Amino acid sequence: MKTERIYKILFSSVYPLYIQKVEKKERTKEELDIVIKWLTGYNDNQLKEQIEKKVDFQTFFEEAPQINPNASKITGVICGYRVEEIEDPLIQKLRYLDKLVDELAKGKKMEKILRE
Repeated sequence: MKTERIYKILFSSVYPLYIQKVEKKERTKEELDIVIKWLTGYNDNQLKEQIEKKVDFQTFFEEAPQINPNASKITGVICGYRVEEIEDPLIQKLRYLDKLVDELAKGKKMEKILRE
């Protein structure tokens, strides 16, 4: 994995793709935002600000108020890697997010996605 390149990808450039992915599967931007806020601890204004500031993924996760303690319950394979086995903490958080977006797009119930 080219981690340096992944660190520098702008969250604001991927966010519209996340929206597109979930809306294609009849889910909403609001549900996507709930999932992102659950993982990162951002509130609505903070999330909007990160998008407007065009921060990269490294900054997005470094400035996250609090990664949800239940994030460690996110397991499975994403992009060919088991998320629970990824050693780089930033890459693991990024893959957690990818996994949550995938689960949302696949129609999983919000309670299951949010590990309630």
